[in-house]
Amino acid sequence: MNTTNTTNTTPDARILLVEDEEIARKNMTHVLEKEGYSVAAASGGEEALSLLQFSEFDLVITDLKMKKVDGMEVLRRSRELHPMTEVIMVTGYATVDSAVSVLKAGAYHYIAKPFKIDAVRKLVAEALLKKQLRQENLYLKDTLKQGQDAPPIVGESPAIRNVLKTVRQVAPTDANVLVFGESGTGKELIARSIHRLSGRAGERFVAFNCGSFAEELTANELFGHEKDAFSGARQAKAGLLETADGGTVFLDEIGDMPASMQVKLLRAIQEKEVLRVGGTAPHPVDARFVAATHRDLEEDVRQKNFRQDLFYRLNVISIHLPPLSERQGDIALLANFFLARKRRVLQKPVRKIERETMDLLCGYSWPGNIRELENIVERALILTESDTIRPVDLPDYIRDLSVETYRQTGSRIPTLKEQEHRYIQWVLEKCDGNKTKAAEIMGIDRVSLWRKLKQD
Repeated sequence: MNTTNTTNTTPDARILLVEDEEIARKNMTHVLEKEGYSVAAASGGEEALSLLQFSEFDLVITDLKMKKVDGMEVLRRSRELHPMTEVIMVTGYATVDSAVSVLKAGAYHYIAKPFKIDAVRKLVAEALLKKQLRQENLYLKDTLKQGQDAPPIVGESPAIRNVLKTVRQVAPTDANVLVFGESGTGKELIARSIHRLSGRAGERFVAFNCGSFAEELTANELFGHEKDAFSGARQAKAGLLETADGGTVFLDEIGDMPASMQVKLLRAIQEKEVLRVGGTAPHPVDARFVAATHRDLEEDVRQKNFRQDLFYRLNVISIHLPPLSERQGDIALLANFFLARKRRVLQKPVRKIERETMDLLCGYSWPGNIRELENIVERALILTESDTIRPVDLPDYIRDLSVETYRQTGSRIPTLKEQEHRYIQWVLEKCDGNKTKAAEIMGIDRVSLWRKLKQD
């Protein structure tokens, strides 16, 4: 048998080998390790799924026929958790139908038993090269576009699946959408996804935070101004609504918009035109509006803090984003997603989150939601001195709260709100009452922290 080595262009590649026959597993592991690859060998589909949950591999080589969890399930789960990972299927029952099924399901290729070593080497090298090229291509696109396209919405929980279903249903229409959710849950990501899946995808997506500017600046930013409208206005300027003509306008924290601006926005939505500051001639605007808020706008309407007519104009379709504490099953998926994305940006060879670390992440209440989780993963990547993220790489308050968070006082189990209150007070104590530092640690802005303290 000819066993001439092929050129290994990816010597640091990690391969997950799934084979329930011990001799075949050892033989294949030996072949791959001789090529310089790092191999994790699983004795069946169940073990493979566990490894995929906590680690990312460049390539999965899995047997098709296995007890309990077969190769197709390993393939399906790998595609869900790590879309960039290539999968090669090994089968002793190779037929045209089985080969077609495997390829349709997303496998890179298949290997028929008994296999030739040179053929395996060649196929593995090609699959790894394809993955490497895809990663480089995505990296170049990310660099060029600077985040203009919406990243994927990661999650499998029933709550997020319902959200995604609504996004797919409403996106092709021109209906205005109101997104409700706590700070850090991904409201702008939902808005960008709606735009990307709509007929307006080729036009501009414009985002504006309604709570970030004083009233006069809000008017100028949204509606623009005419020449000489105020001191220093040497030329006319189109507002964000005009620049978004044909596209989508995302109005974040719409509940914080001043009452006078609500009147002008209502006119823009109803009449599809805007009046610039200092102007008398209307300018036509054809834009779709997606607004977002962490507030109870219906209560604000009852309290006359928000216009009822504007509320109904924006709330044609409502989407409620659940907090991360209600998406427990998505924490591992999101952590691995952020690990893969941040690792590429930071250029660090960290590919795995240790099981104990993941248990700590999954047991934490995440008051700062997805934004806080992203910050924690990035921090761990920067600080780790290993090729894995270990518990020691997490902040002290997460390691300490692994016990404290669910500790009962007496016979009654505390509510989530009570636990969040305890956590906020605990972080403030650690920060000597410094609210700015505490908000940064929790992954929320200072205004959100102030609101949570006020609610308590």
